[in-house]
Amino acid sequence: MDTIIKSVSTTSDITLGELLSHTGSAPELPLVFSYDGKDIKAGYHVTEVKAGQFSALDCGANPEAWSEIFVQLWDIEEGERTHMTAGKFSAIVRKVSEHVLLDGSAKLTFEVSDGIRPMQLFCANDPVKEDGALHVALTPRPASCKPRDRWLAEQASTEKRFCGTSVDRNCCA
Repeated sequence: MDTIIKSVSTTSDITLGELLSHTGSAPELPLVFSYDGKDIKAGYHVTEVKAGQFSALDCGANPEAWSEIFVQLWDIEEGERTHMTAGKFSAIVRKVSEHVLLDGSAKLTFEVSDGIRPMQLFCANDPVKEDGALHVALTPRPASCKPRDRWLAEQASTEKRFCGTSVDRNCCA
């Protein structure tokens, strides 16, 4: 199968395709995820990569459908291991793509646990090269109301459309 469909993200958090683009540009660098104000331990494992297709009805009775990729990280210390390289992470995802169709534009969610605390859900920010490593900050994935999100996006779009017109030059001040 070996298929990863790449495209540009339309959301505020990074997609699998975008993450792979960053890891591909610095394969030799250690890949360090951070969450809850700390770096993941050097012995962390990618324990699972899974793809899902979801269909739902939102709170406004609107049908919703989306693809999502889940990357499960096990935050453990293991011997003298160091953080895996960005190239190794990419190789793991490539191996998964030999068996599972991974949509590079899908919403990307990280599931993180230390094996004791319950798994937490995170989205990833753009990786940053710093101190000889590729750092990816994970932020908690909050619940949202899709009808409200669409309404807010429409409001922002309307403001942009009317800003700077002769009707009202001060609307964005």
